[in-house]
Amino acid sequence: MTRPMARNLLLLATCQALGQAVNTMMFTSTVLSISTILHIPDWATLPMTLQHLGVMLAVFPSSLLMQRMGRRFGFRTGSLFGMIGATTCGLGLYFQQFLVMCAGGLILGYAVANLQMYRFAAVELVDSVLRPKAIAWVTAGGVVAAILGPTLARVTHDQMQPLYLATYITMVAMHAVIFTVMSFIRFPPVVAPTRADGVARPLREIAMQPTYIVAAIAGMMSFGTMSFLMSASPLAIVACGLPQTEAHSVILLHVLGMFVPAFFTGNLITRYGVLNIMFLGAVVLLAGVAAGSEGVDVWNFRIALMLNGVGWNFMFVGATTLVTTTYRPVERGKAQALNDFLVFGTTATCSLLAGLLQNRLGWLPLNVLSTALIGSATVAIVWLRFSRRHTAMA
Repeated sequence: MTRPMARNLLLLATCQALGQAVNTMMFTSTVLSISTILHIPDWATLPMTLQHLGVMLAVFPSSLLMQRMGRRFGFRTGSLFGMIGATTCGLGLYFQQFLVMCAGGLILGYAVANLQMYRFAAVELVDSVLRPKAIAWVTAGGVVAAILGPTLARVTHDQMQPLYLATYITMVAMHAVIFTVMSFIRFPPVVAPTRADGVARPLREIAMQPTYIVAAIAGMMSFGTMSFLMSASPLAIVACGLPQTEAHSVILLHVLGMFVPAFFTGNLITRYGVLNIMFLGAVVLLAGVAAGSEGVDVWNFRIALMLNGVGWNFMFVGATTLVTTTYRPVERGKAQALNDFLVFGTTATCSLLAGLLQNRLGWLPLNVLSTALIGSATVAIVWLRFSRRHTAMA
């Protein structure tokens, strides 16, 4: 990897770290502030659900904007939405207006949609053989987020009244930093399609490829499972009689689990194959469910959410690598947008159900229900693996 490539990836990973830290702060601050200050525990995850809905609504326009105006312009636009969204959430909390906080979550969805496209931008900064490593490198920026996000939430949550107001102000400042850093990354210039790029196929034709279908299903189910259990965990921790501060520790371990493996996930994919690593991710996700189903002590939550993060990393990085093999450069915008639309549609649904089911059923049934999501992804991965083996033997 050349020095310019490494420099660009490092800066992009820095933006990933800051953006993911903001996302972590948004999650813990919103769920706990609505539950304890606004006293609406049943709907404590609704702003997060609307954030995922915002991602769904934003993926197509933001992706097409980038294809027309370039990655830098698109990502900086996303940072502006991040500043506006965090400000709106803070105002909603200050005036104790639940619907305003929900609106802030929806606006933040545009920023998160751009954050999720960093992994696609990473593959455009390197040679094709380095794609898995580039995705993993940028994803590894979340390791910093795993420490930075929960730490800032813990330090800032009681610095102003009402609680967590200072956290939202910090989120605005961090999006401003991302906006600035983006100006130093040298993305490939926007180039008009040529005959060498091939003719753009209809989106339906791209989406009906078996590889695209399996990549999308794996991305949907891995993110859905992660969101389902992560969104419910702070509420479950408090409901089980554990202190609120334990939620920050659990989320810290969860986010570390999500991003520490990214330092070697790319190498694992290159060595053992993308489908094998995705299958391993499903196994680890199931191990996390088993740990969470064993009890409601501190270490049950810590181990369960940490394994949940590791399993998500293996499956989601693998799914992203897989989907990048299914489209031509001229098809990039719509193919990536559809993938993220499906992923975050699933995530929004799981996030909405998480709070409701946690308060109605409890933590253990949620873990049992999540096995259906993991099982769907596992079946799809195994099917594609055997289909490829059958095709190779024919």
